[in-house]
Amino acid sequence: MEGEYCSSTTSTTTTTTTHKEKRKQRAHQDNNNKKPYRGIRMRKWGKWVAEIREPNKRSRIWLGSYTTPIAAARAYDTAVFYLRGPTARLNFPELVFQDNREDNMLRDMSAASIRKKATEVGARVDALQTTLHATSEITNSSRALEKPDLNKYPNPESSDEDI
Repeated sequence: MEGEYCSSTTSTTTTTTTHKEKRKQRAHQDNNNKKPYRGIRMRKWGKWVAEIREPNKRSRIWLGSYTTPIAAARAYDTAVFYLRGPTARLNFPELVFQDNREDNMLRDMSAASIRKKATEVGARVDALQTTLHATSEITNSSRALEKPDLNKYPNPESSDEDI
C-alpha cells in the first residue's frame, strides 16, 4: 500500500513539474515572439489587431484590425485610458491627452463608446502610418529611376546598337 501511495505522489509531482515546464516554455516562446506593444497581436496574414478585457467581466472590447502595430497600440492606449483612468499602463503615455473634462467622462463611458473612440484614434494613426510608408516608398523608387545625364557618352555595354 505504501508503494502505491508513493507512486501516486510521484506521478502528481511529475504532472506538476510538466505543467511548470510548459509554463516556462510558453513564457520563453512569448519572449522570443516579443509583441512590440501591450494589448495587440499579429494575425497570421500580417494584420495587427487590438482588444481589451472589460474590468470585472469576461467580455472583451474589440478595438479593430490595423495595418501597423503602432495604430493598434494607440487604439489600445485610448481604450485602456478610458477604462482605467490616468493610472493605466500605456504604450505611449506621452501621447494621451489629459483634460479635467475627460476625467469626469471616464467613469460614464460604455463599452460601445470606448470602442468608437479607440477605433477612431487607431484609424487616424493607421492612415498616417500608411501614408508615411507609401511616401517613403515613392521617394526610394524615384531615386532608383533617376534621369540619366545627357552630357555623358553612353557606355558600350549599355548601348542599344548591339541589336
